[in-house]
Amino acid sequence: MSDKKLAVVTGASSGIGAATAAALAQAGFEVVLGARRLERLQAVAEPIGARFQQLDVTDPDSVEAFVEPIEKLDLLVNNAGGALGVDRIEAASDERWRTMWEVNFLGLARMTRALLPALLASGEGHIVNVGSIAGFETYPGGAGYTGAKHAVRALTKTLRVELVGKPIRVTEICPGLVETEFSMVRFNQDAEKAAAVYKGMTPLISEDVADCITWAATRPPHVNIDEIVVRPRDQATATVVHRQS
Repeated sequence: MSDKKLAVVTGASSGIGAATAAALAQAGFEVVLGARRLERLQAVAEPIGARFQQLDVTDPDSVEAFVEPIEKLDLLVNNAGGALGVDRIEAASDERWRTMWEVNFLGLARMTRALLPALLASGEGHIVNVGSIAGFETYPGGAGYTGAKHAVRALTKTLRVELVGKPIRVTEICPGLVETEFSMVRFNQDAEKAAAVYKGMTPLISEDVADCITWAATRPPHVNIDEIVVRPRDQATATVVHRQS
């Protein structure tokens, strides 16, 4: 049996999840990865010696199958999420909004609930929820996503209160602009629109956020990093961004 601490990372097939998996493995964690895209997940897992299993956080049966073998867990990184479209409220798509809530909020809640017994069993559990500055701010066309991320922030803060006195830390990492697949997904694979999000400025990269997650996870057990808000230097708010002409 390995003496390494065990970490689970969701949404680990690309972007922040993949970078976090690599950073945690480098920091000495045994890592179990979950995501829907199994081939991509395998490509992330094998070079770092991680275990992996297909996972859809919106599907209770998938979550149950994923968590079933995990009896003790030191770290859960709830990273699965994303935005779909920029619908204004008067023209919102119920389907897109429902999907964002299912993945960003209910999926996170479902994974947390399913793994709480294993986190408690470790004696030094830690839950890291990957939120967003969208959990602090709003902007036109963003209500579906900002609503879901505001809910993640509320859940995280509630969880911290409910678990106080128990051996589990709770952290939220809230990034600003990070150049990943996020914008390609949001704009339905429109590369021109996705590129425009980062045009003329230097965004964060996945490894920057992974570094924050790993730092929070490797503090002494009595130290709880409640939240980290991390943005590019060129970004002051969700809508105030300095861009070179």
